[in-house]
Amino acid sequence: MVDLKATQLTNLRRITQWLIIRLHWMIKQSKSLVGQKDQAFALLLQQVLNQVLEAEVTEHLQADRYERTEDRRGYRNGSRSRQLTTRVGTLTLEVPRTRDGEFSPTLFERYQRHEKALVLTLMEMVVNGVSTRKIRRVTEELCGTEFSKSTVSDLAKGLEAAVQQWRTRSLAETQYPFLIVDALVLKIRENGAVRPRSGCVVTGINAAGYREILGFWIGDSESKQTWTAVFTDLKDRGLTGVDLVVSDDHRGLRQAIEQQFQGASWQRCQTHLTRNILDAAPKAVQEELHGRLRALFEAPDRATVDTLWTKLLEDFAERAPRAVAILENGLEDALAVLQLPESLRQRLRTTNGVERLNAEIRRRERVIRIFPNRESAIRLVGALLLEQHEVWTTGKRYLNLEPYWQAKRSQAAADGPPHAGPAVVA
Repeated sequence: MVDLKATQLTNLRRITQWLIIRLHWMIKQSKSLVGQKDQAFALLLQQVLNQVLEAEVTEHLQADRYERTEDRRGYRNGSRSRQLTTRVGTLTLEVPRTRDGEFSPTLFERYQRHEKALVLTLMEMVVNGVSTRKIRRVTEELCGTEFSKSTVSDLAKGLEAAVQQWRTRSLAETQYPFLIVDALVLKIRENGAVRPRSGCVVTGINAAGYREILGFWIGDSESKQTWTAVFTDLKDRGLTGVDLVVSDDHRGLRQAIEQQFQGASWQRCQTHLTRNILDAAPKAVQEELHGRLRALFEAPDRATVDTLWTKLLEDFAERAPRAVAILENGLEDALAVLQLPESLRQRLRTTNGVERLNAEIRRRERVIRIFPNRESAIRLVGALLLEQHEVWTTGKRYLNLEPYWQAKRSQAAADGPPHAGPAVVA
C-alpha cells in the first residue's frame, strides 16, 4: 500500500474507492476468487482502514513518522490492536497511540454512524416507494448479504413511532388562521379485497406565516363523517383561530367545514371551479372564457368583480349557458379571499399547494400500487409528509401575516371593548 500523509486524505479516499472497484472487477472476472470474496474484501478493507488511522494520527500530531517540524504537537507511542466487526468479517486494526494519550480516532464512531445510515437509507427507500425486490438487490450489493422481505418490512416499522408522535402532537402553541384541506385516493387491501380509501391531508398556516402539515388520516370515503372525525381530532389537539378554510366543493367536506368551523369563511378552490366551468363550456369558447375567468378571480376589489362579472354574463350567457350557471352558483364562495389583504390572496385562493404535495405522494404510491393495510399507508405516507413538514417549518416563511394581524387589531379596536374578544397575538 501507498504511504500517505494527513494532507493527502482526499487522495486516500480516491485510492480506497479505486481498490474497491478493482476488487469487485477481479471477483467478477475470476471464478477462482468467488469462494474467497469475503476474505479478500476483509483483507483489503483492513489495510485501507489502517492507512486511515495512520493518516488521522499524522493529522493530529501535525507530523509524519520521524518528521522534524516546528508544528509538531506530540509524539507517537506505539499502537494497540482493536477489532472491528463488519459485514465482511472481523477486522484487526492497529490503533496508533500518542504519549499524551489525547489522540482518539474518529473512524470507529464514523463507522457506527454509517451502519445506522444504511438502515435509515433503507427506510427512506421504502418511503420513496422502492420495491422490496429492488431493496433486497441493493443491500446484497452493498452488504454482501440478502435482506428478507420481512426484514425490510421491519425496517419500515422503525418509522412508526416518529410518525405517530408527529400525527398526535399538540397544536395549542399557536393559532392557525388558514387551513388548506384536500384528499387523495389510496388503494388499500382490506378483508381480502383491494378497496379505495381517502387519504385526508390538512395543511395549516400558523400565526407566524409558516406552513405546517397538521396531520394525515385515512377514511372510508370523503364523507361528512370522515371529515368531521378529522376536524374533531385537530380541535382535540388544540387547533384554534381558524378564519378561512380552502378546499374543493366536495359535499361531505363542505358540510363538515360548516359544522366544525362556524364563523370561519370557506374559500372554494378557484382552480377546481375553473375546471368545472370549462368542462361545461363548448370547446370553441373555452380559451377565451378561461382568460376572462382568470381576470375575474384575480380582481383587486368587489367593484371590479361586479364589472367583470356583468360583462362576462353578457358575452357568454348564450354561447355557454351551462358554464355560466356553474360560475354564478359558485362565484361568491370562490371570492372569500377578497376579505383578506391583497398580498395574501394569491396563495389562499386555491388548493394548488396541497395538490403539488399530493402529486409527490402519488408518485410514490404508483410504485407501491397497493398498500397491504391502513397502518402501512399511514406509516409510509406519514413519513413522507413528516419530512415535508420539517422542510416547511425550517425554511422560508410562506406568508407575511403582519397585514392580516394589523387588520385584525384595527377591527378589534373599531368594535370596542365590549366586543373586542381575546387579543390577537401574531
